[in-house]
Amino acid sequence: MTTADLVITDALLHEGDPVEADVVVHDGRIVAIGPGARRDHTASRTLAAAGASLLPGLIDAHFHAYATSLDAWQLENTPLSFVALAGARRLNRALRRGFTTVRDVAGGDAGMDRAIATGLIESPRYLWTGPAMSQTGGHGDPRAADTDVCFHSGPMNQVVDGVDNLRIAARDRFRRGAHALKIMTSGGVVSPTDPIRVPQYSAEEIRAVAEEARRRGSYVAAHAYSPEAIRHSVAGGVRSIEHGNLLDAETATAMATAGAFLVPTLAAYDAMARRWQEVALNPVQRAKNAEVLDSGMRAVQRALEAGVRVGFGSDLMADLEDDQLHGLRLQAEAIGWQATLRSATRVNAELINRPDLGRVEVGATADLLLLDGPLTEDGTLLWDERRSRTVVQGGVLK
Repeated sequence: MTTADLVITDALLHEGDPVEADVVVHDGRIVAIGPGARRDHTASRTLAAAGASLLPGLIDAHFHAYATSLDAWQLENTPLSFVALAGARRLNRALRRGFTTVRDVAGGDAGMDRAIATGLIESPRYLWTGPAMSQTGGHGDPRAADTDVCFHSGPMNQVVDGVDNLRIAARDRFRRGAHALKIMTSGGVVSPTDPIRVPQYSAEEIRAVAEEARRRGSYVAAHAYSPEAIRHSVAGGVRSIEHGNLLDAETATAMATAGAFLVPTLAAYDAMARRWQEVALNPVQRAKNAEVLDSGMRAVQRALEAGVRVGFGSDLMADLEDDQLHGLRLQAEAIGWQATLRSATRVNAELINRPDLGRVEVGATADLLLLDGPLTEDGTLLWDERRSRTVVQGGVLK
């Protein structure tokens, strides 16, 4: 008989057909699974699941720890001390919802990384890109048309133009420990001066960033809505298309051929449409949000039909963060809860190059989510925040 750190007994596993089994964890990894697996192990801690659903820890591949406001100028000019403290709270709340890993695509830095690694805060595994790179007047440029001020960089975005400058910015992010790079290749909802559909950055600029990422064994995520912008990004070597709400069938096929991922963020548009007064969304932002709101679900369906690997992201800013689980429900309305669960676990794990995450298998990292009952046909339990949920990260109960 061997010693284990944690044994979860009589859990209902959903890797294929639901089946009750014990799960044994040692040194942060799953070492045994099966009916009666507990009999071969003594455990420092036992968690009686009694038929509750045991899932892989969820992964949010489009998270913003530093998104303290929907006012672009205010967002980029808030003191970093406040941003970091607010970010720590946002990360902790995500962990409590069952997200054991998040990818911050427009923010994060070595300081937050160190605070998490040294245990100053409890957080999901935190993969960050640093500020997203935007062209002048692009989605990450917070200046209004009638504002005559300089802007270089803030907590979430940096204005960088030209191939050489982009190479320097990319190399500096990797020097600091970034997981990947983020660029803005189309207009966006909260930015003040850029139309949604127009592609941003030149082909040479996109290729330069992608080349830098490839040399470091990493990749590029691109904010892109329109078919033109998506094709422009994928042709330049971008691996991960963020949002993609206006995706058409032809462009979905091009993405699949290139092996690109789509990370939809349905929660963000729904939340902004419902709660616009709460977060002071201005008329320009509301009009842009309306342009992409209704097309998001169809884009997810088109992507899957074309064979694109579809992940999951939330993209929630300011006080809208509490709609994170609501994003799972919205994606499930488009493709079903089983496919949505795969998106938020296995597919996202593949996207972030962490095959040890996103699954309940022997040898996998023990990031787990225990829900307080069986998942029914409609999957409601997956996003019902009123029901209790137990989170295990690296074999440790949180």
